[in-house]
Amino acid sequence: MKFLQNKFRHAHIFLFFRFFSRLFAFTAFFSSSVFVNLCIFEPAFCALPAKGSLVIIGGALRKDNAVVWGKIVQLAGGNGAKIAVIPAASSDPEGSGSRVLATFNAYGARAFLVPLSLSYHDEEGSPTYTRICHAPEWIKQIDQAQAVFFTGGDQNRIVQVLRNHDGSNTPLLDAIWRLYRRGGVIAGTSAGAAIMSTTMFKQTNDLLGTLQHGVHEGKEIGPGLGFIGEHIFVDQHFLIRGRFARMLPAMLAKSYQIGLGIDENTAMVVHQESEIEIVGYKGALLIDLSQAQKDPGLEHFNLRGVRLSFLSHGDKLHLHTKEVRASEDKEVVLQGTDEDGASAPRIYPDILGNTLILDMMSALIDSQQNTATGLAFNPIDTHQSEIGFEFTLSKTANTKAYASHNIGAELLTIVDMQLDVKPVQINFPLYHLLEGSK
Repeated sequence: MKFLQNKFRHAHIFLFFRFFSRLFAFTAFFSSSVFVNLCIFEPAFCALPAKGSLVIIGGALRKDNAVVWGKIVQLAGGNGAKIAVIPAASSDPEGSGSRVLATFNAYGARAFLVPLSLSYHDEEGSPTYTRICHAPEWIKQIDQAQAVFFTGGDQNRIVQVLRNHDGSNTPLLDAIWRLYRRGGVIAGTSAGAAIMSTTMFKQTNDLLGTLQHGVHEGKEIGPGLGFIGEHIFVDQHFLIRGRFARMLPAMLAKSYQIGLGIDENTAMVVHQESEIEIVGYKGALLIDLSQAQKDPGLEHFNLRGVRLSFLSHGDKLHLHTKEVRASEDKEVVLQGTDEDGASAPRIYPDILGNTLILDMMSALIDSQQNTATGLAFNPIDTHQSEIGFEFTLSKTANTKAYASHNIGAELLTIVDMQLDVKPVQINFPLYHLLEGSK
């Protein structure tokens, strides 16, 4: 009898463990398989924090920029990482895609091309992008990848192929979002960077024209893919093309408080929607409008109290607190050491020029003056007055600067300067020859 009782007890224990092991297996299956399907049919299930990283590159990425290419491969898992290259933005998707594939593979990845482009057609001459975006085999490829890379070109092409006509996500775009949420990497350069925010530039006037006439939904700006979230605006080719001037009207029009402009051959790496790290050649400009004010009495664009910070290689930014941490190899810079500029504030006649906003910021750090002024206007003499803009840059009580003292390094970090923008009237001619001049 005792033997039968023990046997009966052991049988119950066996059934107990078998039940819970099967329950565990079912739960694992549900979380890994059924949840993926729910993401497709129920968007609410997909509203989860992203575990992955974004690598947002400002364009003109050189193939010898090992720190950026290597960073993407490292974040994707290292050697052998499976990276999907999407050349949709390019007018030459085959050439652009093959060059990116070769570069990734040279850095140890296993890259493959997703033939997604407005340029690709089937034998009957019909575009293939709709079929690619709904094809189970390509969706499976993205689900099995560790990273996706968008090439440069025209950002409108990327959005057009990855969104349905009604603006909803295609299944391929949903797969890219799943990759990001489970811990994968989404990277893009130039146009591939422009799509990262919920709003992107579609086409614009020149920089001065954007300041003069503003931006309009569906014309100068339109919906991006929004990987970086709803509260941050992203732009690229930023310093070298003076694009801070077009970012300010766009941020104001769409109520963004934070803007990040990344320069060429440089990347900002966004970790789990919380921290940004700068890697590469130049840097990024942080534009903070949280304290900015507009004078409603002025007809033309104006802003007061814009906060600017410049971050370079190794610097980090906490997105929630907006705290900037300079890289460990940088030391605090003593301000006001340049005696040449002690007598009067400096004036920059073309603030929209190549990297001039950064030159203005760094010169002000060295200067004993607390302000510097830049002008933006049309240099073509139209024989009549026109509207230009005055940019006044000021040190604040919290302005700090850091510089790297490593041999060969020219890395600078500038934290918290104030920028005020006012419209001004420009009269022509700007100057007159003195009498007696020939």
